[in-house]
Amino acid sequence: MQRPVQNERNKSVNLINHLAPEKRRNKPSTSSVKSIIPEANSHQSKMVHEPKKIETGILVDVCGGDVPDELYDSPVLGSPRVAQQQPKSSLSLHSQEEIGVGSLVEVATDVDQHYYGVVRWIGIIDDTATAGVELEQNVCGLGDGSRGGMRLFSCAPGRALFVPLPLCRRDARFRDTPPPEPTDVHRPQNYDQPDCPVVPGIVPPLNSLGDLAGKNRGIQGHHNSCYLDATLFAMFTFTSVFDALLYRPPEPEDSPHYSEVQCVLREEVVNPLRRHGYVRADRVMKLRTLLERLSDVPGLTSEEKDPEEFLNGLVAQLLRAEPFLKLSSGQEAYCYQLFVEKDEQITLPSVQQLLEQSFATSGVKLSEVPAALIIQMPRFGKQYKLYERVQPSPLLDVTDLIEGLPRQCTVCGALARWECSACAGGGALEAGALCAACLRLAHSTRPSHKATPLTICEEFANILDTCSVPRVYMELFAVLCIETSHYVAFVKTGVGHDAPWCFFDSMADRKGERNGYNIPEIVCLPELGAWLSEEGGRDRQPPTHAKRLLADAYMCFYRSPDVAMYR
Repeated sequence: MQRPVQNERNKSVNLINHLAPEKRRNKPSTSSVKSIIPEANSHQSKMVHEPKKIETGILVDVCGGDVPDELYDSPVLGSPRVAQQQPKSSLSLHSQEEIGVGSLVEVATDVDQHYYGVVRWIGIIDDTATAGVELEQNVCGLGDGSRGGMRLFSCAPGRALFVPLPLCRRDARFRDTPPPEPTDVHRPQNYDQPDCPVVPGIVPPLNSLGDLAGKNRGIQGHHNSCYLDATLFAMFTFTSVFDALLYRPPEPEDSPHYSEVQCVLREEVVNPLRRHGYVRADRVMKLRTLLERLSDVPGLTSEEKDPEEFLNGLVAQLLRAEPFLKLSSGQEAYCYQLFVEKDEQITLPSVQQLLEQSFATSGVKLSEVPAALIIQMPRFGKQYKLYERVQPSPLLDVTDLIEGLPRQCTVCGALARWECSACAGGGALEAGALCAACLRLAHSTRPSHKATPLTICEEFANILDTCSVPRVYMELFAVLCIETSHYVAFVKTGVGHDAPWCFFDSMADRKGERNGYNIPEIVCLPELGAWLSEEGGRDRQPPTHAKRLLADAYMCFYRSPDVAMYR
């Protein structure tokens, strides 16, 4: 996970140490700088701002120019209350920038050190418009969002900064035109991030990579967002299997914020990605802020998370999507975690093998063919892996995993009427499917084996007794990988076995250091699809990026296009 580089010269153990006025000579000798939370009965004087820089005794305004005539030096902070709507004539430059709850902002100190965070609360404290900002990193001396015994917002201890609203500026790292760094005299003139307009309406997924490959393409990463960036890119760029999440009308049981979350996901993330090939980080942060505020998954705007936590917060809780998987046990789920025992004789298992082994061990089946199947690899946490490498199966045969689906006898190929888990031996499920004649032969020497009858629709029994049993397959279209806490995605850019793949990293490069921003990148992998589909391909040298696919696979996405058409 890439993180901003801290400038050691400006680094401080305590933020309050650097919140002193820069020019003491302009202040009365009787004035003194107090802590960010002064005593309720202390008296503070006011002072008039200077034209280009405002000294508050706490922070330094980085904007200059059009600002209020007077600001409290270090305001006495009493009982907070929500800010009232101001007339347009009284709005400052900061209000014109539409800073509100959820905005990404920066606050500068008088030693040229910038602090970045998300506005969590805005209100009035002793007649001063005040913002409660959750900083990106812990700072000694700060709190957890409480003020004067009242809980205004919640965050980790050491990250809550209450500051006069005029001293908050839009985070320069996510403006269309980032501020130039004077130390780089060779910087080109077009140092702008790509534009990212809101795109309303319906935009279909892409059916080919086209000119999407390159830098500044995909979803821009910011502050531990790679788990979300890679998941959204895999789910929506080249497939419509999850598009019901974007267009389902609200229902009475939905959250009051359902339409807002759905609109942000559709018009500020998915549609710009499909139409323009780029989503800026502030658009994604808006979605992350909504998820953290409305779901019960904490830390979605700042902490390292896993894709299943994001799916739980967005898909299950806020969008209330119908579960993708329905099991014969009556359980429902959005993804399936593989639980298997390691076979020391296998060095490179396939997802097909692991899935069949996991279902055989659990004794459950799928009650219907899913439109999408999300499979988590047998690994726990970011370090432990059951197998060092896993081969994603390009086609997943789920015929034997579906309850009530006709199956083929593993011995003679006729319609199977019985199933014996002991005959399967914990391996391929098809090995335990037997017709009546083969069951008698197999069990004549295995008296301890117990077979169970299979449920078969009799309408098809006569037909299937004289012809081959059809197989049901699902197509691999994306793989999320993790290495050293950083998620990336391999995504299929079309339909068919020979469709090319691409590699996506939301933090592939970075422009600048502390005040810089991440650069996402998409790389075309024309050989990967053929290598995955080729029989015996695992015996030859894998192409570029394939080693990472095998070693770091975390979650595989499969789709059934025929089923998705009816969902």
